[in-house]
Amino acid sequence: MAESSAIRTRTFVSGVTGAAGCESVAGLLEPSDAQLMEMSAQAWAQTKTEMKISRDPKANARLQAVGPKIALAAGRPNDPWEFVVFDSPEKNAWVLPGGKVGFYKGLMDFCDNDDQVAAVLGHEVGHVIARHAAKRAGQQSASSIGLALGSYALGNRVSAAQKDAIMQVAGAGVQGVVILPFSRDNESEADRLGVDYMYSAKYDVRQAITLWEKMAAGSASRPPEWLSTHPDPTHRATDLKAYINAKGYAKV
Repeated sequence: MAESSAIRTRTFVSGVTGAAGCESVAGLLEPSDAQLMEMSAQAWAQTKTEMKISRDPKANARLQAVGPKIALAAGRPNDPWEFVVFDSPEKNAWVLPGGKVGFYKGLMDFCDNDDQVAAVLGHEVGHVIARHAAKRAGQQSASSIGLALGSYALGNRVSAAQKDAIMQVAGAGVQGVVILPFSRDNESEADRLGVDYMYSAKYDVRQAITLWEKMAAGSASRPPEWLSTHPDPTHRATDLKAYINAKGYAKV
C-alpha cells in the first residue's frame, strides 16, 4: 500500500504541475484588476490602522523623493501610488496591487543611500507592473483546484486516514514544485525590472548589487533556497551583476 500511495502522489503532483494545463488554468483564475484593487484597498487601510507609521522626517522625505521617480521611470506616474514608512525594525518592504508600498524603517536605516532605496522601490514597483499578485493568485487557485480534484479521484479506494496522508504529501509537492519556484521567478523578474527603472531614473544601478551583498552578509541563517519564496541574496547579487553588464548599464 505504501508503494501504491507514493505512485499515486507522484502522478497527482505531476498532473497539477503540468506546464500547459497549470498555466492555462491559472490564467483563467487570475482576478481582475478591479478585484485586486478592491482587495488591496481593504488590506492597505487595515495595515495603516494596525501598524505604526514612522514619523521620522528624514526617512519619509527620502521615500517620497525616490518613489515618484521610480514610478515615472516605470511609465506609471499617474497611478495612485502611496509610499509609507512603517515603524518596524525589520529589513523588509512590500507592495500591494494599485501601488501601495510599505517600507519598513529597519530597511530604510539599512540602506546607505538613495540609490539603494531606489533598488528596493524599483523591485516593488516591478511587481506591480508585471502583475505578479494576479498571477500568483491564479496559480494558487489552480493548485487548490488540483488538490480538490486529486482528493476526489482517490474516492473510496483508500481509507480516510490514508487519503489524508496522501493529500498532505501531495500538498507539499505542490508547494515545492509550483508555488515557491513561481514566486522566486517573480522575485528575479522584479529585480531586473527594478534595475531598469533605476537606470532610467538615473540612479546608480551598481548599488542594487551592493544592497544584496549586504543582505547576504547578514543572512547566514536563511533556509535552503529551494524552500524559500525568495532567491538567495548572494544569487540575486550575482544575477543582477550579469544583467547589468549584459544591458550595458554599468561595468561591474
